Parts: sequence; structure tokens; C-alpha cells
Amino acid sequence: MSDNEADIDVLRPRETGALFGHAEAERTLLEAYKGGRIPHAWLIGGSPGIGKATLAYRLARFVLAHPDPQAPTVQKAASLAVDADHPVARRIAAQAQGDLLVLERVINEDTGKLYTVIRVDDVRRAVPFFGSTAGEGGWRIAIVDAVDNLQREGANALLKVLEEPPARTLLLLVSHAPGRELPTIRSRCRRLLLRPLDAADVARAVAAATGRNADDADVQEAAAASDGSVARALGFLDGPALALRQKVLDLFAQLPDPDPRALHALGDALGGSEPQTLAAFMDMVNGWLSARLSGDTRPARQLARTAEVWDKVNRAAREVETYNLERKPLVFAVFGLLAEAARG
Repeated sequence: MSDNEADIDVLRPRETGALFGHAEAERTLLEAYKGGRIPHAWLIGGSPGIGKATLAYRLARFVLAHPDPQAPTVQKAASLAVDADHPVARRIAAQAQGDLLVLERVINEDTGKLYTVIRVDDVRRAVPFFGSTAGEGGWRIAIVDAVDNLQREGANALLKVLEEPPARTLLLLVSHAPGRELPTIRSRCRRLLLRPLDAADVARAVAAATGRNADDADVQEAAAASDGSVARALGFLDGPALALRQKVLDLFAQLPDPDPRALHALGDALGGSEPQTLAAFMDMVNGWLSARLSGDTRPARQLARTAEVWDKVNRAAREVETYNLERKPLVFAVFGLLAEAARG
């Protein structure tokens, strides 16, 4: 259930059939499909690492494996589970399912690293994809993991498909902060917001992903510190990342006026750490921003300002990763931007 959030190879939503802690959201999707009037586009939102992409793939598998919503097997189904040996499940795991288009960041062959955004040329593939003839079941499904990684041009290209969807079309948009998406995209999607997982579900998910025991002390500690995110818990299994967590939480609590000495200490700690530790730091930052973007009761002006901070923070982090820049200035830049968001 990576949602493409932390680039943790052990979590591959296209391969995993397990879903933890989101039974209500799964029932919502299943009942909509059984009713024969499932919306053509869903915006599946929630904080990073909680299983949004896993749920999207779970629905895609079910629909492609059971293309007739009125079939007895569908009407009797209690979940979206599809046997791992089903041909559709095997093809999706192998990225060989012709009726499923996945838009995500891909590897840059020149650098060997992931692109920092979903390329607009990849998004434009959705237009001919939905215009072509579907396979045996008649459904065409696209998963965007995550829509947060779209640039403005990519979002506009996706909007063209959302505006005029063909019949038997499903677009499943994964979003870590649905409040920052374009209003024109949000208005054309049914929103499904997932809550952070409880610690027990996080531990079970970590155990399933890693082959470790959910009762192991380090798994339990990471789950308890994860704030409901499996991706974050996996990052915390690396000792330095867990040790860094309290420093970040203390600085969050000090916003909008964080202690400069604590910022220096955090910058020094990040400076010599492994790449996954920086990823865990950014995951916590995005989780903080996601929480501020999830409330519909906040004024539109504040939501817009927080969305702008999200863009700036993640652009700065991408530049550090791409150009191998010093991390300490990033820490000061990030908390300067978070202070703006905290002041509202």
C-alpha cells in the first residue's frame, strides 16, 4: 500500500491483496458497484501511507475480474477480494492488464531515479486509452498514484478525460491532500476519505509486508509512532528515523515559532542520514500538511495558502534529492513555510 508515498519497494499495491482497517470504505465502493451506478471517478484521499492505492487496486481487480455488477457472484460478494491466482490479479501484478492504465512516477533512464512528477506525456496517454476498445469485460480503468504528483499541465490533461468519460470507465485518483487538488477535478469526482489506521492494523500491515511478527517489539514501537501510516512505520523500522521523529514532533508543536537551535540540531541529524530518513522526515511534513488540508470547515483562503506551502515544500525536497543538495537549508526552508501555514 505504498500510494507511491515513500518509494518503499516492499510495498506494492498492485501485488498485495490485503487491506487493513478500511472495511467501511471498501463497503462503500462495493455497494456502489453492486448498485450498477458507480461514479466514473473517485478521489481517494487521506494521509500518506495508509492504503489508498491498495484500495484503488483492490477495486480495479474486482471490477475487471467481475465485469457484470449484476452477476450473482458480485451480488453475493462481501468484499472486493480477488484470489491472487485469478488471471486478472496475476496480470495486474505483472503490469500486463490491458484494460488498466496506471499513471505514476516512473524511472528516469538517464539518472536511474524516479522522476519527481508524473510526466504530462504519460497523462496524455489516458485520452487514447479511454477512446480505444475495451477488453472482454468492457471496462477501462485508470489509477493515478498520486494525483498530487501531477503538474498543472498534467492535471489539465486529466481533466479532459474527467469531463467526457466514456461508458464503463473508472478513474481512481489517489490523493494525499485532496483539499489542494484543482476544484475542477474535485467537483467531477466522488470523494472517499480514508482515516489513519490504528496501531494494531499498522502492525499487521507491516508484518504482512515484511514477513516479521506483528508482536515484535520494534514493529510495535514503529506502529505506535506511525500516526496511522504503514509507510511511516516502515520508515521508522530504520533506527535513526524513529529517533528523529521526536525532534520533528517537538518542532511541529512549536509552530509558528520553532526554536532555531532545535532546527540546527534536526538539520545536523538529517545531514548525515540515509535517504530513507529524509523520506521519513518529508512524510511527516506532508502528513502535517495533509491534516490541515483535510478539513472542509477551514476558510478557502487558508486552504489555498496551505496548498501553496505543500507545493513549495515538496518542490524544495525534490531539488535536494535531484541535485544532492545540503539538507540543513531544506530543514530551515521547510519550517519557514510550515510557519506560514500555521499562522493561516
